[in-house]
Amino acid sequence: MNWDQLQGKWKQSKGKVREKWGKLTDDDLDVIAGKRDQLVGHIQERYGIAKEEAEKQADAFVQGLSEGQKAAGHR
Repeated sequence: MNWDQLQGKWKQSKGKVREKWGKLTDDDLDVIAGKRDQLVGHIQERYGIAKEEAEKQADAFVQGLSEGQKAAGHR
């Protein structure tokens, strides 16, 4: 999955985002709406981490969603 796909499937993906970053509120998730820069900014703010680390976590998360979809497709 890439960021464009995440935006398109944001409602379905919000639960997984909440599992990963439990400090994000429902309001945060509504503002983020699948946008990378918004997710990175909110992760930074809620967890007090550097932008680079937040970007790394966000990108790894989206990559993980892609791998999860591939695994589900091969069952």
